[in-house]
Amino acid sequence: MPPFPPAISLARDVAAGRVFAEEACRAALERIGTADGRWGAFLQRTDERALEQARALDQACRRGDAPGPLAGVPVAVKDNICTRFGRTTCGSKMLARYRSPFSATVVERLEAAGGIVVGKTNLDEFAMGSSTENSAFQLTRNPWDETRVPGGSSGGSAVAVATRMTPLALGSDTGGSVRQPAALTGVVGLKPTYGRVSRYGLVAYGSSLDQIGVLSTCVEDAALLLGVIAGHDAADSTSVDRPVESHLEGVSDAALAARPKLRIGIVEEYLGEGLDDEVRQAVLAALDVYRRLGADVRPVSLPHARHCIATYYIVAMAECSSNLARFDGVHFGSRAAGTSDVYELYAASRAAGFGPEVKRRIILGTFVLSSGYYDEYYGQALKVRRLIKEDYDRAFETVDVLICPTSPTPAFRLGEKLTDPLQMYLADAYTLGVNLAGVPAVSIPCGFTRGGLPLGMQLIGPHFGETGLLQAARLYERETDWHTRVPPGAA
Repeated sequence: MPPFPPAISLARDVAAGRVFAEEACRAALERIGTADGRWGAFLQRTDERALEQARALDQACRRGDAPGPLAGVPVAVKDNICTRFGRTTCGSKMLARYRSPFSATVVERLEAAGGIVVGKTNLDEFAMGSSTENSAFQLTRNPWDETRVPGGSSGGSAVAVATRMTPLALGSDTGGSVRQPAALTGVVGLKPTYGRVSRYGLVAYGSSLDQIGVLSTCVEDAALLLGVIAGHDAADSTSVDRPVESHLEGVSDAALAARPKLRIGIVEEYLGEGLDDEVRQAVLAALDVYRRLGADVRPVSLPHARHCIATYYIVAMAECSSNLARFDGVHFGSRAAGTSDVYELYAASRAAGFGPEVKRRIILGTFVLSSGYYDEYYGQALKVRRLIKEDYDRAFETVDVLICPTSPTPAFRLGEKLTDPLQMYLADAYTLGVNLAGVPAVSIPCGFTRGGLPLGMQLIGPHFGETGLLQAARLYERETDWHTRVPPGAA
């Protein structure tokens, strides 16, 4: 089965009657069935329901009804986003049998727009990890080199798009979990402004950091899907009541030609020690492309960037400890058998249900929230978080977007960092600040290593600056062909 074209092309073909939605859906399911055993992107498929929806869409098209901007496009959904069909496991034994009674707002919106959910994708348990090796169910491999990780925690969604099993996927991004796997697998990964997309139905990890994001093969497709899922949702108290711009129109050739001269800030702190040289050279080469396009490129400093890792892991683990307290075998989650009292039930259920990384984060989060250490750790982290946000605010007074690597290294080998959590945490060194500040960012392909591994660069924009951010990404994408490359085994 050949790879899918971009979502925007497929949707236009379905709307025009050149392709049937059922045909596209069957193609996706067949491709997943024949190819995914090699990569492990999907935890479950939703064949029967997906085909039923596709047939209903075809009937609507024959009646002359508008099929929606995602007409017939197969979409993969990360398995920490609730769906009222199938299971929502979060990659954890704790929720291995959980079936949600409702669908997340983003799922309802993409289906209302004609999108077809064909399956739920693998992830690090409860979205806690940077390699998708922490799933309780299976290993996901990088399609460019099957001995390497796809990144995480949205590794399954990234692989689904990179291998063209689906043109689009939804992920969640708490500290880089959409952008980092996008960079390591050679696709586009967009994390919107905090509050731009509803979190209703996303199983919480870090509530002040989590944001549902988009994975796609090109910037236009990311703009298309963002336009569908963005917007205020009364069911989410953190959702911002602000009009949604036409992001797709914003990345059109006409809009790009009309936009003012692009001002780009290169983040000095993210080009120093710890950065792989091939990654550095790819980002610097991308800056040369922008200069040829007439962009004004200037150095920008984020003075508190060095504190991002410590700040993020204190805040995230504290919120993780609070959010996961409900999974105790009584309120939610699998219940251990043979216990004699409620305390033993809680302890046994959580010990059996959670994996090592989740337990590590719960323990650390509980510690930093304890009465003796709250002010010393969590209180201080909140103060530094404010300083990090102010760094970004000052930077955007003089530039339109910031540019830096997405990941310090290309995809690392399976198992390489599992025994060293600190090294694993450093894989998100350049993405964490974006979540702490709540600003939008996108990772786009910018080259390959000599060994054939994809490389990504990150563009960061001001709050609710998604259109300008996507314009900057599209300007570069039009000048290169990195985003068109497909892993050899997926071609």
